[in-house]
Amino acid sequence: MMNFGLDETQRDLRELAADLLAEDEPERRLREAGLLAVCLPEEAGGAGLGPVEMAVVLREVGARAASVPALPALAASLFLARHGTRDQQERPATLALREPGRALADPPATTADRTDDGWVLTGRKTGVPYLESDVLVTADAGVFLVARPESSPEFASTGEPAATVVLDRTPAERVAGPESVAALRQVLTAAVAAQASGVLAGALELTTGYVKTRRQFGRALAEFQAVTMQVADVYIAGRALDVAMWSAAWRLGEGLPAEEDLALAAFHTGEAFRALYTCQHLHGGLGLDVTYPLHRYFAHAKHLSHLLGGQDAQLDLIGALA
Repeated sequence: MMNFGLDETQRDLRELAADLLAEDEPERRLREAGLLAVCLPEEAGGAGLGPVEMAVVLREVGARAASVPALPALAASLFLARHGTRDQQERPATLALREPGRALADPPATTADRTDDGWVLTGRKTGVPYLESDVLVTADAGVFLVARPESSPEFASTGEPAATVVLDRTPAERVAGPESVAALRQVLTAAVAAQASGVLAGALELTTGYVKTRRQFGRALAEFQAVTMQVADVYIAGRALDVAMWSAAWRLGEGLPAEEDLALAAFHTGEAFRALYTCQHLHGGLGLDVTYPLHRYFAHAKHLSHLLGGQDAQLDLIGALA
């Protein structure tokens, strides 16, 4: 039976991540402390931790709506820790899973062909985050590592760097076979849900602080029943996402079937985005002010929901799993 409490290592990791994210240049601080590589084996420079610890770090990243490459770095390193060679584990990588006009759960349209020298890939990937090094690419023959492929910049709602990657018989190194594509999607889904959980928690904290101090008609907004009911709705959305996300991460770590839990977590990631509209409504015009931090939480929630294809896609998946 799952224990939803964190152990000592996980609590220490959470506190360290929170402290580093509160400092200037948080990305550099996270890298220096090794938090972007905690899922790698110790022999490859990591700490040998798993999906729950990945979720602990990403929830803290989300709680601050921090623009750092923690999600692609941790998800890629967790996958490589499970499926890659020592050399592959030691190479920093980001993720390239999405393809134009295709849902995340669809089989990859990118094709892999074997040559005398190895493998070459042909296809196109969109929304590749923080393209600074190697890229984990899903294809019909498995998951591959590609060294800094041809790309063009994209616009991301969060302001974070992203790119479209073009593969035209591009040399690649295979990490694992076709069965590993689903495993990489599972890791990505758990990572996105964990960060979304933090985003909603951070937005809720910001909103409750605001309604306690903002006064209308001689009373604090928090004293109005309609306001407290809306805050309660946001809280419930956050708790539902937490339960599904922690359950999915734990099951992944234990090697148990996690498809249903991950699908539920992905659905509630979309609910988190919907809850951000309530947070904005309770802030009034201030919620749309780009000098006020709530807009960053909204942008991150929207981006994370889109990464998983939205709620309709998750409902279809849940129905297929039932």
